[in-house]
Amino acid sequence: MGAALPEPAPSRLFLSGNDAVALAVRDAGCRVAAAYPGTPSTEILEVLARYPDLYTEWSINEKVSLEVALGASMVGARAFCAMKHVGLNVAADALMTMTVTGTEGGLVIAVADDVGMSSSQNEQDSRFWARFAHLPLFEPADAQESYDMTRAAFALSERFCCPAILRLTTRICHVKGRVIAGERETHEPGGFVKDPQRWVMVPGNAKPRVARMHEREEALRAASTESAFNVLLPGEDRRIGFVVSGPAFMHVREAFPAAPVFKLGQSYPLPLERVRELAAGVDQLLVVEETEALVENELRAAGIACSGKDTLPRVGELSPDVLRPAVARLLGEPVPAKAHLAPQQVFPRPPTMCVACPHLGIYYTLAQLRNITISGDIGCYTLGAGQPWNALDTCISMGASMGVALGMDKGRGEADAKKSVVAVIGDSTFMHMGMQGLLDITWNRGNVTVLLLDNRAVGMTGGQDNPGTGRDIHGETVPRIDFAKLCEALGVNKERIHVLDPYQLPVLFKTLREETKVREPSVIITNRPCVLIDDYQPAQPYKVIADQCTGCGNCLDVGCPAIHVTRRAKEVKPSGKEVELAFTRIETSACTGCGLCVQPCAPEAIVHAAPEHPVKFLHAKI
Repeated sequence: MGAALPEPAPSRLFLSGNDAVALAVRDAGCRVAAAYPGTPSTEILEVLARYPDLYTEWSINEKVSLEVALGASMVGARAFCAMKHVGLNVAADALMTMTVTGTEGGLVIAVADDVGMSSSQNEQDSRFWARFAHLPLFEPADAQESYDMTRAAFALSERFCCPAILRLTTRICHVKGRVIAGERETHEPGGFVKDPQRWVMVPGNAKPRVARMHEREEALRAASTESAFNVLLPGEDRRIGFVVSGPAFMHVREAFPAAPVFKLGQSYPLPLERVRELAAGVDQLLVVEETEALVENELRAAGIACSGKDTLPRVGELSPDVLRPAVARLLGEPVPAKAHLAPQQVFPRPPTMCVACPHLGIYYTLAQLRNITISGDIGCYTLGAGQPWNALDTCISMGASMGVALGMDKGRGEADAKKSVVAVIGDSTFMHMGMQGLLDITWNRGNVTVLLLDNRAVGMTGGQDNPGTGRDIHGETVPRIDFAKLCEALGVNKERIHVLDPYQLPVLFKTLREETKVREPSVIITNRPCVLIDDYQPAQPYKVIADQCTGCGNCLDVGCPAIHVTRRAKEVKPSGKEVELAFTRIETSACTGCGLCVQPCAPEAIVHAAPEHPVKFLHAKI
């Protein structure tokens, strides 16, 4: 990680929402912070790790990160954990019990929802968790509120002895704004107090505490009613009033500056009576919320007439361009014409893997195999589902490749009897939630071949370290997991575990073909580092000898972005069949010399560039 951050001056700062949350956590006197990387929340802990006076860790998954934070809270320390929206699903088991036990030191959970699904497989609304767990919820609308609400959440958590949830969105996490920081607090832990009836959650101890949890929720409602983060902003246009939270507030104010707005900042428990006041003073009330109709349904249940998802979309961000026509229709006004720009001809750039990515050879090889079904997972390697490989058949959730593969094996009928089942999973994902799946495969004698792609990084979120890299969040040397030994300990026959170089295509192809024929669990572990981390060492680049290129296009099947088509042509074979030729070149300044494209080149037209040619490694750290 980078050097420790300097003490911020008590003046205006220019911060993203993630930066602001991290600064607030530090300024609130937090002692322990844990997270699992996941866009859009990753940077919060990366910034916190640069503050030398609090403990930070990348946890193995979100559940563990929340349990670490709870343990710190139990001894009286202020604690924090961060995750993206799907991570809170993983942490739910711990969350739903700690809402019963309560907390001691202030505990804040930052969860970042990916509204619009920029980098996620769903558009989950984490506000549900506050209601499900009966916990207070804060929703900042900008970077300043991200700072202020984080600090307020610690105070509220300690006041009511319960976790507090800070709901962020991708726009809040990544957009920068002005932040004025407050004075830094110190907070000394009071120590652990033995109280088995509180901390040992057997049914006999849990039952009395559930009643306390509901009593606490009513007290939280009163606090929400009084909260300075819940503000009624007057407006002279009384035809419509808005109830809104989070970044959608900014969109409402931009689109309808003259309308009265009730801004929800501490949005759960919902301050119903204050909303009722606004509803009484406007002709119509519109609830603007991303993404589900939670507030709308609560208002209607309380007898407050309103519109919401009957007017506005349930998916995506509610920008002014979305709000204006929707409100016009609601008011019976002409819908404003949308300005249409002339379509721009943009060269298509679908997502793909990096130059020399160690996963390229994996998917090139899988694409050559027949009669296989490939169960995929969450990570950079999910891109194997795209062109030119088309070598991924499923992708559900973190670690699901293992269980799905086992289910495919056990559920197969005659239609799939001759097919082999392959599960593809990355190193960090394997440790996050895949180890249990492999144990289930071995325990239940599944016929699955597992490809464990060890690239020594949490690649998709920026190359963070994990237990397989031998470094902690601060770059300090720590014990490194031996994946071969781990897989053997999980029940895989030692003879069925192979560690190989994914750049060696013949070895990879031979091993995969053999292991998919074996009728027992097997694991193939690849061992090349991600090209974007310091562990990766580029070699001498390659070039295409134009006169020798026959246009076979085999090198394109590898999928490396450094290979470009210079021209296309058609040729009629002696058999009368017409084939398309693709003549290529290699962008030598981007090539790192992995050699993947050399191996399938039929005319041997790919050779090393001149030794004097400088290797310009163009990849940048994410």
